[in-house]
Amino acid sequence: MSGTWGLRRRRNPVDAQHPERAGELSGEPPQIAVLTITRDEGDMLARWVDHYAAQVGHDNLLVFDDGSSDGSTDGLPISVQHLPGFRKGNFEAGRMSLASGVARGLLGVYDWVIFTDVDEFLIPDPAIYAGLPDYLARRSEDVLAPYALNVVHHTAVEGPLVAGEPILGQRAYAKFAPLMCKPSIKRVPAPWTCASHGIKAAYRPDPSLFMVHMKFADLDLLQRQADLRNELARTVGRGRGSSWGRSGDDLGTLLTRQTRSVGADVPVFDPAAIVPTGLVREEDGVHRAVGKGHIDNLQRQPLVRIPERLHGLV
Repeated sequence: MSGTWGLRRRRNPVDAQHPERAGELSGEPPQIAVLTITRDEGDMLARWVDHYAAQVGHDNLLVFDDGSSDGSTDGLPISVQHLPGFRKGNFEAGRMSLASGVARGLLGVYDWVIFTDVDEFLIPDPAIYAGLPDYLARRSEDVLAPYALNVVHHTAVEGPLVAGEPILGQRAYAKFAPLMCKPSIKRVPAPWTCASHGIKAAYRPDPSLFMVHMKFADLDLLQRQADLRNELARTVGRGRGSSWGRSGDDLGTLLTRQTRSVGADVPVFDPAAIVPTGLVREEDGVHRAVGKGHIDNLQRQPLVRIPERLHGLV
């Protein structure tokens, strides 16, 4: 089922010298489009739709379905476009070309375009902002990136996720993920690169914008999704060199081992303790997030507590 794709008129950009006056100058909230590309990810897709629709409205969400067979995109109250499939051996390049091309067109009528995976949830700091429209109304940068947390299922003390209830609160622990501090939001047509971890425009991650990544947020879900992706890696070569090459049992064992014993002295994540300039590097005009992959992140980054002000927001 395809929903109506609502197009909005773009306004003039805000004075870069006075980002705090953005809302005053425009007199109305910015128009924001959010897009994703998915395949057989129903558990997270439903949460993705709920989260971003609450921020920007159902009419401003676009899902590209890359051949789902689980019915997860059927009947969604948003625009769903079914893809004929990416060419074998060209998945990531095709994905970036699609996302960047669609975003370029949308920026003719929207103020901002956001591109995330279905397990990535952007949250402006609720101590400062009322949500994404408020946050973006007060920003003057061309490209915005979050401080990212890989939420983890502490299997020793946390049970399976309860469907229909927010994840944050059911999950209290995470690991800071520098590689996920990626340029997810933009208002210029600069293309995304490097699996969306890079872009052909300058940016610096913002400590007042969080992204919670839910790949490791539930043991059962991790194992199911890992097996699906592992099959794609094995049969059509997708995700070579990434965690797609690991089985569900393998990743589940790794997660359980890394959360087996956690003391009471785990610190609360403090974005102010992270220097943003060290999170991005530039090479040949591409600015990209710097950091280890998901497996190394899970193994090497220290555990932190998710700030309680984020509980209940995803």
